[in-house]
Amino acid sequence: MRIGLLGGAFNPPHDGHLKLARLALEHLSLDELRFVPTALSPHKSDPGGPSREVRLRLLAEALEGFDPRCRIESLELERGGVSYTVDTLEALAQREPESRWILIMGSDQLSGLAQWRQVDRILQLASAAVAVRPGAPFLVPGLPGIRSVATWSGRPGELVALPATELDLASRDLRNRLHTAPHEDPNGLPPQVLGTIRSQNLYR
Repeated sequence: MRIGLLGGAFNPPHDGHLKLARLALEHLSLDELRFVPTALSPHKSDPGGPSREVRLRLLAEALEGFDPRCRIESLELERGGVSYTVDTLEALAQREPESRWILIMGSDQLSGLAQWRQVDRILQLASAAVAVRPGAPFLVPGLPGIRSVATWSGRPGELVALPATELDLASRDLRNRLHTAPHEDPNGLPPQVLGTIRSQNLYR
């Protein structure tokens, strides 16, 4: 199994997440793509907002009718605490030893890859596919064990470029707009997600 892992707080999930997933499915020959909601990110302060259970519900709603190859991997929420990618990959590799893993991310995350916990071990367990986001150039980190390739072979340690998402969306900005202009519908949210946010008075 060739499996893509798209991690994030998804607070809230938006069209940029779905566009990134679609690019990965189109260009990486994936059998499956898993959205991996974090419990607590080691790279960002906790922004508050809805509970983990509500975030999980919003993500499930965002994926309704999207692509049957997509599903939610709730391992990090179940584990709790700070969500480190290396711990997640170790657990997945032990649980599913025959699968091959590739991390799906935007170029804004790539620049900080060298600071991730045990990045050398991450590159022994998985590859990475990166889509350029507005304002964040594709800069290959100088890391041992990483090699740029045009097409993912399924082996770990490879870095693949995906087409640009061409969507300048960030959950932080959407949260701010929902809070400061609660009666305006911001662009970039799946309709079913926006409907739940409105009905439950989230991000107010």
